[in-house]
Amino acid sequence: MNTTTAFDTAELTTWLASLSSPPDLHGPVISDRHGPVTLTRIGAGQSNLTFLAADGDGHRVVVRRPPLGRLTASAHDVLREGRIMASLAGSGVPVPEIYGATTTAGGVPVIAMSVVPGTSLNSRDAAAGLSPRARAAVAEGLVDAMVAVHAVDLDRTGLSTLASHEPYAPRQLRRWSRQWEKTKTRELPPLDALTARLRDAVPDQSETVLVHGDLHLGNIIVDPGTGTVNAVVDWELATLGDPLADIGSLLAYWPTPTGPNLPGFDAALSDGFPGHAELADRYLSATGRSRTALDFWHVLGLWKVAVIVEGVVRRVGDRPENAPTSGAPTTELVDLLVSKATGIADAVGL
Repeated sequence: MNTTTAFDTAELTTWLASLSSPPDLHGPVISDRHGPVTLTRIGAGQSNLTFLAADGDGHRVVVRRPPLGRLTASAHDVLREGRIMASLAGSGVPVPEIYGATTTAGGVPVIAMSVVPGTSLNSRDAAAGLSPRARAAVAEGLVDAMVAVHAVDLDRTGLSTLASHEPYAPRQLRRWSRQWEKTKTRELPPLDALTARLRDAVPDQSETVLVHGDLHLGNIIVDPGTGTVNAVVDWELATLGDPLADIGSLLAYWPTPTGPNLPGFDAALSDGFPGHAELADRYLSATGRSRTALDFWHVLGLWKVAVIVEGVVRRVGDRPENAPTSGAPTTELVDLLVSKATGIADAVGL
């Protein structure tokens, strides 16, 4: 992507140079004395776009903005993401430090945050640099981070008004059904049939917690030596809801030897990473939550991922610059995800 398409670098540099330096940061957030910052796209994100901004003195900061092109009204709310991460400071959930947020003269919302050391495991090649022991630690830390997210005190962090406290599954089905209608590239009767089955099988919800909404290997930053999770990122889909939704989504993203697997999500096929059963067992053991509704949330997770992938197909078709670095997905992948979800629904009697 041409970074000048994503930002007016002179305007961005002026704003970054105006930010107050946090107490733990030695030196400014960024300096403009050598001219505009240089920008490099980082991560394999398929939605909001993330860049590393660097000045001539070696200061670095991460900036994030929505994707280019036509967007749905409620999607890609970068400023909301920034507010959530700022609220989680000191909560026990590892997040980057938020330096500031703004809307550019062109109407583009932007957030600036700290550079978190470590790596993102958005490919099998990225996982190759970790030992099997470190890979196992990454998976354990990912589940433990999820447990921490679900234990956040909503009142103390000011997040109790983040979203509705109404039952989460019906809200998810409404939201992503609307998203499908707005971004689909064709009619897909099997997805429509799966949507109807999910609506008929909604489980009771006994608690409401902070839900990340998209917590997987690609959305954490880890120490490549130890596997320690240094940060949870990409809070675009965070909301209040049923905690089992997050573990269901994690299972939906987690690759299997037989697939279908999403581009950029094959890292967990490397030695040392556990399978679905081990992930679910660790989460349920740590929280004491019931396994009963997890099958529903696994199917809903796959259904939601299919809708998200279709949206990526649409955005990349509209603007090739939005293509993720891991490769653009296809409508065939959407079909395979729907088929897998339908097969699981059949197997568990959904």
